[in-house]
Amino acid sequence: MQLPQFKAAAVQTSPVFLDAQATCAKAAGLVREAAGNGAALVVFPEVFVSAYPYWSWITDPVSASPWFEKLVRGSILLPGPEIETVCEAARECGVHVIIGVNERSPVSVGTLYNTMVFIGPDGAIMGGHRKLVPTWAEKMTWAPGDGSGLVVYDTAIGPLGGLACGENTNTLARFSLLAQGELVHAASYISLPVAPADYDMAEAIKVRAMAHSFEGKVFTVVSCSTISEEIITAMEGLVPDAREKLQRKNSAYSGVIGPDGREVGEPLIDDDGIVYADIDLSRCIQPKQMHDIIGHYNRFDIFDLTVDRTPRAPVTLFDAPLDADLESGSGED
Repeated sequence: MQLPQFKAAAVQTSPVFLDAQATCAKAAGLVREAAGNGAALVVFPEVFVSAYPYWSWITDPVSASPWFEKLVRGSILLPGPEIETVCEAARECGVHVIIGVNERSPVSVGTLYNTMVFIGPDGAIMGGHRKLVPTWAEKMTWAPGDGSGLVVYDTAIGPLGGLACGENTNTLARFSLLAQGELVHAASYISLPVAPADYDMAEAIKVRAMAHSFEGKVFTVVSCSTISEEIITAMEGLVPDAREKLQRKNSAYSGVIGPDGREVGEPLIDDDGIVYADIDLSRCIQPKQMHDIIGHYNRFDIFDLTVDRTPRAPVTLFDAPLDADLESGSGED
């Protein structure tokens, strides 16, 4: 049994605010930079393309409504020309890429999804995971996803899955990935300085990643966004004290956690940059001898989890074959 060894990169930076094309171009450049430093996996933050709806946290729904329209206009379709820029970089560099986007519904101009896009080293989109339950104020922006994106991908760097932000506290969602053999978990986040005063976002992100890695005996690659001066200035036009609310420290954490629940290498807190870590999946073996919750350390005669991965659509259409229509209209009166 040969388990992969590779270098992972977790990007911590901000998007080009509400500009999907420019943000995808920025992401493509960061893919090339990370690949040039030896990375085989590059993970980007939650809804990196092309904004997080901070307005929903700092003002009322009516005042925030025009910003929802701006976000819709800064969202993308999958597949589409913007994400193809990132796919091209992945193909050029031969690396795996996971990137968060605001995905626009193909049939509605008023529905968005918080989606993680999984791109293979051939540049093809392997699949996408829509955040199952938007968190708190996020319900003003995103529709809930379905179970079709709870997939672990069989890749050259190992079984690869991922969840967005608060989903990493959803025990059943996490277990559903582990139970499919996940060994590399991507956790995408946003900086959230507008949380309650006693909430340490950076520490909360790390704790969640450590919990998943320790419970599942897997590697977790955490990528978190930052809040740029461009974002703060835009929000100051909406709320006068936006700068004070959005500049709180210890709000962003990116790093890699090993199967023992400890950090691999040095994390990055608040600042922009790329975190690198060497991953050896053989390190997952010995910890599983003690606790393998998807194997010998479980009681499947007692516990039974069923996951519905049926894709949900607003309508199911059936069209009769053209020749059948002709036949039904033929014949004598």
